[in-house]
Amino acid sequence: MCFNYISRSDSQKKRLRGDGLKALADYMKSDQCRNVFLMVMSHCRISTAAGIPDLRSPKTGLYANLARLNLPDPEAVFQIPFFRNNPVPFYTLAKKIYPERYRPALTHSFIKLLHSRGLLHTCFTQNIDTFERKAGVPEDKIVEAHGSFATQRCIDCKTPYGDDKMKKAIREEEIPRCEGCGGLAKPDIVFFGESVPDKFRASEPSLQEADLLIVIGTSLTVHPFASLVYSVPEDCPRVPINLVEVGDFDKADDLVFTGKCDEIVRALCRELGWEEELDKAWAETAGNVEGAEAAGELDEAERIESEMDRVTKDLERVNDPDEKGDREI
Repeated sequence: MCFNYISRSDSQKKRLRGDGLKALADYMKSDQCRNVFLMVMSHCRISTAAGIPDLRSPKTGLYANLARLNLPDPEAVFQIPFFRNNPVPFYTLAKKIYPERYRPALTHSFIKLLHSRGLLHTCFTQNIDTFERKAGVPEDKIVEAHGSFATQRCIDCKTPYGDDKMKKAIREEEIPRCEGCGGLAKPDIVFFGESVPDKFRASEPSLQEADLLIVIGTSLTVHPFASLVYSVPEDCPRVPINLVEVGDFDKADDLVFTGKCDEIVRALCRELGWEEELDKAWAETAGNVEGAEAAGELDEAERIESEMDRVTKDLERVNDPDEKGDREI
């Protein structure tokens, strides 16, 4: 197990007593820590793997497989006007990345454990994969900034579309249509040209209640999601956990950890005395994986899950107002 703790401030701490994981664990066990918020991006297991094919790899990337569909550009998959005219590329991609085939990472089970321990207030996530839900985190504790595959509806009349019907359509490579108006049905993923979910905006003020903010696996480059780190109280400890340093975490009680997310989370749970519970919670996620049972298939599932991480990051990029100008997200 290899990870680093980085001290960024010599100021006197206000809430923590010391540095490192032990100080964080002691604070989390104290009466001062009652409302824990998370900001999550990236498939925590896969984001640390080496040699995974890139989304844009000429031969193995998902976009390479979509090239035969004559996209004007890769981002067109996530653009509403293009989707209206040609939904085939999106549903070709959706079949590859549909969440039912994949298992949440250990870090997702850590989020569930925070809930079970009565500490989790809200988990803000940029992921579209529903892994937080699959790990057992209640829906009312999750804010999906870019939407997700959890629900779907008609893009015209907005009538919800059934879960089982959507699964069947994706599995059988059919284009789902609204039974009422005949419009195209689409998972509630935020496309270019759409606004962030109302729940995201409505939940931002609750960050003022935070006693601890844990930031896992996000680059903190896309707003308004990235700006959430500034919405917590001035003396609230902020704890980024990422492969590399990101953001500006230079307050007295900020703790910065770099390394593999799953390894850092396991080490923290060991300090908390939760490691056995963590393993049990993660073991429970094995039963909800469909269609990837053999060892070889699981290897392929992990490869494609990494591609899903890149898809989410591409959604970040096409939704970035600095790149697209008039996009609200």
